[in-house]
Formats: sequence, structure tokens, C-alpha cells
Amino acid sequence: MSAEQKNLFVAIGLSLMVLIGWNYFYGVPTVDKSRQVNQQIQARQDSGVPPNAVTPASPAANPENPGLTPPGTVQGQAEPVQVARSREQALALSPRITIDTPALTGSIALRGARIDDVSLKNYRETTDPKSPLIVLLSPTGAPEPYYAEMGFVGAPGSTTPLPNAETLWTAQSQTLGVGKPVDLTWDNGKGLIFHRTISLDDHYMFTVKDSVENKGGEPVTMFPYALVSRHGKPVTSGYAVLHEGMVGIVGDSRVVEITYDGIEKETKATKLMEGTSGWLGFTDKYWATAIVPEQDAPFKARFSAAGAPGAQRIYQTDLLEDAHVIQPNSTADVTTTRVFAGAKEVQTIDAYQATLGIKNFDLMIDWGWFYFITKPLFRLIDTIYKFVGNFGLAILIVTVLVKGVFFPLANRSYLSMAKMKAAQPEMTLIRERYADDKQKQQQELMELYRREKINPVAGCLPVVVQIPVFFALYKVIFITLEMRHAPFFGWIHDLSAPDPTNLFNLFGLLPFDPTHLPVIGHFLAIGVWPLIMGFSMFIQMKMNPEPSDPVQKQMFTWMPVLFTFMLGTFPAGLVIYWTWNNTLSVAQQYLIMRRSGVKVELWDNLTGLFGRKTAKS
Repeated sequence: MSAEQKNLFVAIGLSLMVLIGWNYFYGVPTVDKSRQVNQQIQARQDSGVPPNAVTPASPAANPENPGLTPPGTVQGQAEPVQVARSREQALALSPRITIDTPALTGSIALRGARIDDVSLKNYRETTDPKSPLIVLLSPTGAPEPYYAEMGFVGAPGSTTPLPNAETLWTAQSQTLGVGKPVDLTWDNGKGLIFHRTISLDDHYMFTVKDSVENKGGEPVTMFPYALVSRHGKPVTSGYAVLHEGMVGIVGDSRVVEITYDGIEKETKATKLMEGTSGWLGFTDKYWATAIVPEQDAPFKARFSAAGAPGAQRIYQTDLLEDAHVIQPNSTADVTTTRVFAGAKEVQTIDAYQATLGIKNFDLMIDWGWFYFITKPLFRLIDTIYKFVGNFGLAILIVTVLVKGVFFPLANRSYLSMAKMKAAQPEMTLIRERYADDKQKQQQELMELYRREKINPVAGCLPVVVQIPVFFALYKVIFITLEMRHAPFFGWIHDLSAPDPTNLFNLFGLLPFDPTHLPVIGHFLAIGVWPLIMGFSMFIQMKMNPEPSDPVQKQMFTWMPVLFTFMLGTFPAGLVIYWTWNNTLSVAQQYLIMRRSGVKVELWDNLTGLFGRKTAKS
């Protein structure tokens, strides 16, 4: 076996290793997560009922240091274990106030005054307009309980009855809507009357105002608390590029992000924080629930996990404010807490940050390390979208603008490549003359580069400087809700999802899904757009002189194939961007090289490639 053949097999082997590794760490989780989500949607439609767990407790006061303690009981009494029920059965366990706004539908339980039934009117599970609405919050006893609760903790040693999860409030009206707040009251029978007003805007922000009337003869001390509780570990997207789990800003700290697995690594599965201003809660890919205290009030915060492992595990984010003293024969406004429960729309989130003064609320959306590029890039795409009405077209236009910004750099790069092409004969002579003296060979080549003003790494610069833009665009397409279910043209109905077509079932002509095949199925997610992208990359590779080294030559030949498989599971919007970017690069390089009087290698490389194959056959 010749050395060139060995190098060829080594190159193929390395390519296969990269391909297998990529699919193992990215492709397999992508397909598996997609299947899990589809199964979860189907289970909801079939009214599947998984087992439930004990309702988690609210923060309790520590007699030695009032504040947060590990999950335990509310005022010494835990809620009973809930029997597994359907969502409808669980909702029927408590009288309710109806929620009806342009954005939300659902209800609030009068038992416990929990916000535990919220669905998003403007978002559905799939692109089918008849598919179920997104259900965000659910009550205890239902599948996947997830809710927000506000209340009070008594002073150490106090026996004064305070509202808890079993408290049955009295409502003054039965519907909560925009401009139609609901007033709740509860008399503890010991001289305290609790008043709660819940209002809701036209998007996703609840405002809960609590006041207490003390008709007794003694002052009463209490600590307001708020929590978001989630039963069982939810199905997440599983991507390293996206955070899903507990998130918050507490005081002057940076954004705190802890995954469902990450909280288990904390001491006693609990992370404590304290400060003034901020928010905390849970974030999914597109939805979130967060509690927002008054921004000038100090509070202690906690992320925690408790209960049995697996489906019974209970995850909670909660906060406890400082003590409030209600004097005898007086009424005091105790606290105002806001609860965000809805879709992570960029404009809505930013508006809440600006108008309500919520510190760094925009970080609820995971913009990533390239925040300074990612968010402005989204703004640009969104602005263009408002004119063209299609996010796919907006991405194509932004690609042209990015190419325009980097045009001077690309121009110098291609000119340098043209000079290198012209100097190729002299470079070959130097390599032959000093074949046995590598140091002298490099010295002569460097002298040639200096004399001819050639930058040997110029070809890499346009690619390197665009890497942050590429990842920023990937982030925008992947995380922003605005891209979810955004159609392009033809068969692309969701730019944030992979191309739904597949080469291996002849693009739908054969009635089976190749990705479901055991072992090799994850390699077979190749749609039309990944194929077009691979072809555009192949043409781009053939625009340049082929390397003299056989190994490099084979690697460049197989690279488009490798990338075709790698991008098969990427969001279609990103594949379309890459294809368009390759096409513009080919056109740009062709024009610059022709203008510089340098021969374009494309036709000779293609003729040589297919000519050799014809000769061999």
C-alpha cells in the first residue's frame, strides 16, 4: 500500500471519527430530545397522568436567624400527598377565578391563591394551527405541577394563623382580565384580615398587592415570601448553547443559572443568595415563570431541590423579604410582588425591564457570551422582518449586509490569494531546491512572501472574523421565540427546526423515517437544504488551487460531505444562511480574482476531478 493510499485512509478515518463524535454529542441528543418532546405532546393529548409528589413547602423562618431554611414545612404543616389525577380533575379541586386576556387563558385557585393554571393563547405545540395551546402552569395533583405562590411566614415562636396552601380565599369577582383586577380577602379569626389584589396586563405580568388589617391589640410580625415550584424534572432541549432551569438576578450579582442536574451538586441541593433588586424563577427554551419582588426591598433567595429522585423530585425558586410589623388597629400595605408567566418575547421582556425597572430582566433570554453581537443582530433581523414579512428573507438580507461590512477584508484576502497563486511556480522551486533543509526552505518562503507582499494566512481571516457573527446568528435562530414556527418558503415551515425532508426516504416518497433506524438512524437526517449547502461548500472549495499535499487534498474533498451530515440536524434557518453565505463568497471571490487578472481554478478543478474519474473508468 502506497503512502498516498495510507494517507487517504487516515483522512477518511479521521473524518468518520469527527462525524461519529459530532452525531454522538449533538445529533443523537437532538433527535432523542425531539422524540421526547413529541411523545410528551402526544401524552398530553391522550391525557396521560404521571405520578405526583408532595407539594413543596414555602420558606420558613429560622428562630435564630430569620430567613430561608431548607425545604420543609409551612408553619409546621406539610400539605398531604396528592393523588394522581388528570389536569381537569386537579383543577376542579378548588374554586377558581377565570383568567381571560388577549395573551393568557386559565385560572387562579382560591385555595392557596395560587397562580397554577396558565395557557398561552398565541402559541401552540406545533405548526398545526389546530394543535393544543402551550400549557405553562398546572396545579398540584395534575401531570407536571408547576405554579407560583405568595404568602407570609410568622415570626419565630408565633402561633398566629397565616395564609398557606390550604387557605380558602374569598373573591369579590370571578374573572381576571386587563383592567379588571380581582380582590381577595381572608380572615384568620384572630384579628387579622388579609387583602390581596391581583391584576394582569395584556401580556404576561401578574401584579399581586398584599395588605393586612390588624384588629387585635398586639403588633404582628410577618415575613412575605414568594415562590415558583416545579414538580418532576421537565424535558429540556439538552443543548449546551441554551440554558434551561433555574435562573435569576439577586442584588449586584451576575445572572445565576443552574440546571436541574446542577442544583444537585450544591450543598444539600440548595443555593442561597441575598441582595436588593432582582428576580428569579425557571426558564425553558421559549417560556419562563419568574417572581419579581419590589426592587428597593432587600430579600433572601434560594434555589433548591427536594423530595424523591426522578419524577418525584421537586424544584423550587423562592424568596423571603424582611419582616413587616402590623401595628394594632391599623392597616398596612405589606408588599407588592410581580409574577411573570409567559412567552419570552424580546420586545415584551425589554419593555418590562424599562417600564418596571426590573434589573437585567432581559437576561431571562439566554443571549450568551456574544450578547453585544447577538442582541443587536436580532434587532437588525427583526427590523428587516417588519418590512419584508419573512424571517428567512430577513436572514438573507442580513447576510448580504454582513458580507458588505467584511468586504474590504475579504477583498484583501482574495487579492493575497491571487498573488500566492501567481507565485506558485517559484514556491514549488524553493520546496524542491531545499527539500532536505526545512529551516532554509521556510526562510526562503518567508522572504518570497515579504518580497511579493503575500499574507499566507489571509485566506483564513474572513472566516475567523465571521465566526462570532455565525455563532451569534445561530444563537438568534435557536433561542429567540420570534424564530419559532417562522416559515420560509416551500417545505420549510419552521426556521428554528431542521429541514423536515430526508434524502434516504427519497424526500417522502418512501413511507418510513430513516432517523428511526437503530445505530445508523442519527446519521441519516439529511434534507434538501443541507444537500444544497454541501454543494455550495464543494463549489467554494473548488474555487481555490488544490493543495499539493495528498492528505490535505482528500480532507478538502471530504469536508463538504462531512459538513452536510453535521448540519443535517441544525435549524433550517442556519443552513439557509450558510448556503447563501457560501454562494455570495463564491460570487465575490470570482469577481475579485477575474478583476485581478488571476485565473479562477473552479472549472479546471471540476474538469480534473471528473476527468480523472472518467479516465479511470
